[in-house]
Amino acid sequence: MKKFELTNEFITNMFGTKLFRIRALVEFGDVEAGELGGYVEKESNLGHDDNAWVYDNAWVYGDAQVSGDARVYDNAWVYGDAQVSGDAQVSGDARVYDNARVYGDAQVSGDARVYDNAWVYGDAQVSGDALVYDNAWVYGNAWVYGNALVCGNALVYDNAWVYGDAQVSGDARVCGNARVYGDAQVSGDGDYAYAHGFGSVNRTTTFFRLKDGGVGVRCGCFYGTLAQFRDKIRETHGESAIAEEYLDLAALMEKRFRRTGNEQKTEEES
Repeated sequence: MKKFELTNEFITNMFGTKLFRIRALVEFGDVEAGELGGYVEKESNLGHDDNAWVYDNAWVYGDAQVSGDARVYDNAWVYGDAQVSGDAQVSGDARVYDNARVYGDAQVSGDARVYDNAWVYGDAQVSGDALVYDNAWVYGNAWVYGNALVCGNALVYDNAWVYGDAQVSGDARVCGNARVYGDAQVSGDGDYAYAHGFGSVNRTTTFFRLKDGGVGVRCGCFYGTLAQFRDKIRETHGESAIAEEYLDLAALMEKRFRRTGNEQKTEEES
């Protein structure tokens, strides 16, 4: 049974394609019969089964499909061969296109872009001005936001956060409770590490390569360089056992990043 129809109201996008306002024929989900929705190019852009809907001034066109209980809101666009399904939501001025997939309970919002062959799924969230593209996957409870960029074959998952101006690319894997932030540039597993269970509250401390080649640290509310991290530890914990543990960890990470940096340099020169 058809749940919607194309009305005579239409707009023309920048490619000269007509997109038609949709109208619900029956009541389903939170949509009432007769309610107007957003714009689609053709009926195949929106599934007639389940509760999927295109709201407000959102656009779905090309061979893109919105199905299941997925929702596209506000001024969001879904196009190309993209698919949005499950209970996923695309909102704000977000764009999902090319062969991208957004599904599960994932959310893409703000001015975020998900494209190429990228997948966002599970309970993952991509927002702000973040970009996820190439063959990158963001899933689990991961968050990518701010001006962050995730591309290549990178994976961001579990409870990891990538934000600020951070870049995760190549074959990098960012997972666990890691926080990659600021000017981080993670292009492989050698550019990132985290340790859990340190400090008075057993917090997770994340270390990552910066764009200038240095090492950044995220620990609780602290974000800075490795040298600044050492100064902060001495200021906060003095000469306590906790300070000693953190300083030993900093020394270990300094050695690790020096080694992986030298390995990368050797590969580039060979």
